[in-house]
This record gives sequence, structure tokens and C-alpha cells, in this order.
Amino acid sequence: MKLITNKAEYEAIMARVDELVEIVDDNTPQTSKEYIELDFLTDLVVAYEKEHFPIGKPSLTNVLKARMNEMNLTQRTLAEILGISAPRVSEYLTGKSEPTLQVARKIHRNLNIDADIILGAV
Repeated sequence: MKLITNKAEYEAIMARVDELVEIVDDNTPQTSKEYIELDFLTDLVVAYEKEHFPIGKPSLTNVLKARMNEMNLTQRTLAEILGISAPRVSEYLTGKSEPTLQVARKIHRNLNIDADIILGAV
């Protein structure tokens, strides 16, 4: 199977994917030529994007900030939820310190953040 080797090929294939997305829907049989072509081209695009546009691994700092935003939490309320001081939360948010195992467990349980992110294993 030939892979996408440059940006021009990528853009041409993306244009065709856009066309096919307008044609293929949930009712399109998996045996239709448009469905098969879209499936094939999507695999090529995913392979190219993984190599040329990798998504970085999330840091605990960024995930904590996002979760605080989602849950509408202040540093003070997060500190209360985790049973730590507000300055300690600030240290986590600036990356100056990392949570203890006990606090990591609370972050996982109370904020539903993946343990791998908390432990930096991703």
C-alpha cells in the first residue's frame, strides 16, 4: 500500500475525503465503492497525520486546568476537594511540584483524571 508522502498528496486526499463524507452516511452499505474508498483514504490520512501532526501527551498541569474549567472550580475549591492547601494547588498548576501518591489518588477519584496522566506515564 502506498502511503501519503507529501503535503500536496495529503491535501488532495483530504479534498476527496471531504467529497466522500458528503456522499457516505450511516445508511451507506459497507460494500459500496464510496464507503470502501472513504475507509481506505481515512486510514492513509490517519497514518500521515500521526507522523506529521502528532498530538503531544497531556501534562497533569494542563489536564488539571482543563478539569477545573469544566467543573467551574477555583484553586481554593480544588484544594478543599483534595484536602490540601491552595498554595499547594498553585504549585501543581505551575508545575513546581507533583502530587504525593495520596493526593494523586484523590485527583483520580474526585476529578476522574486518568492515573497514567497523574503519574506521567502517558
